[in-house]
Amino acid sequence: MKQFIYMTMIAAAIGLTSCGDDNDGPKESESKDLDYSAAVADSWHNYTVNVARLLKDDATSLYNSWATAYNGGEAYATTFKNHNNASYRSELECIEEILDGCADIANEVGTAKIGDPYNLYMAKRYEEALYAVESWYSWHSREDYRNNIYSIRNSYYGTSDINGTPAAASLYTLVNSVDPAINSEMVSAIDAAASAIWSIPSPLRNNINSSESLNAMVKCSELEQVINNKLKPLISNLTGKNSELHAIIVNYVDNIVLPTYLQLKERNEALYTSVQNLSSNRTDNAFEAACNAWLEAREPWERSEAFLFGPVDALGLDPNMDSWPLDQEAIVQVLKSGNFSELEWGDGDDDNRVESSQNIRGFHTLEFLLFKDGQPRKVK
Repeated sequence: MKQFIYMTMIAAAIGLTSCGDDNDGPKESESKDLDYSAAVADSWHNYTVNVARLLKDDATSLYNSWATAYNGGEAYATTFKNHNNASYRSELECIEEILDGCADIANEVGTAKIGDPYNLYMAKRYEEALYAVESWYSWHSREDYRNNIYSIRNSYYGTSDINGTPAAASLYTLVNSVDPAINSEMVSAIDAAASAIWSIPSPLRNNINSSESLNAMVKCSELEQVINNKLKPLISNLTGKNSELHAIIVNYVDNIVLPTYLQLKERNEALYTSVQNLSSNRTDNAFEAACNAWLEAREPWERSEAFLFGPVDALGLDPNMDSWPLDQEAIVQVLKSGNFSELEWGDGDDDNRVESSQNIRGFHTLEFLLFKDGQPRKVK
């Protein structure tokens, strides 16, 4: 799971009375309002290139671990599909892993991604509430959260196409054949959660305490409850369905996990190229191209969050790529020092060293360096 440890905020309080208007919503402290300029351009671009390189390397490592080899052994895809090993001893254990991943991300979106900022805001901790909203630099929070729900849909429907029909070898098809009512409830819960998230006015950072945010939390909770209280008991009590469960697992790996991670790898390679081009061609158009590449690379990551198990967890790739909130004070120090070795950690490093590295790299550090107030930064 991602780190949801709130960074130490500066002492200046921000007096706010409402959250729903661009002029009244939470604002960054002036001391955090670092901006791009000619004076810091060289360090700024060196930082973006280093972060994009690490994202590319992590995405490649993640795909290769599933598709080629993991920890010097067989591909993790093979381990999962064979389910005759210490990690997975049966078809049912694999299905339980899939459903646990779906329930976990439904809970995380509702209680952490939307719920944590809401609770902080209601406690009048306005600045902390702002910094707790994931992807607020790009104003892309709703897209991220809805893509998280789409990762559940894909896992359940057995397809990586969010507009596609359910695969023959899918949980959707199996559950529908056993208990159509539960299947219908699951489909409705997925659609309701995705729709509720999208109904939150944009940008979410200025609508933290909106009624739409509250409704989205409720719908995510309801989706989690359907998974935990309806789907899991139904699946655990199935007998004589091993061949069907095996087919679901194979389809899940071959048509959801591997294509999603391949897309993540390819789009992060394109992001790295775009950031390199920005470094050598410092124009507003190049900033915009890099921002678009970031948005493209972000999508498959968010649509993979229903399967944050295996290599992505064991190798620390989730917090490497997606730690939030950031340590902006440390980012400023790296920009000043140019010591980009601080972004990397080794197997022998202690937890504090690893965490400090992860808090100054990944998607959100690059987002901070590329975007400002939902728009590409400008050359000055």
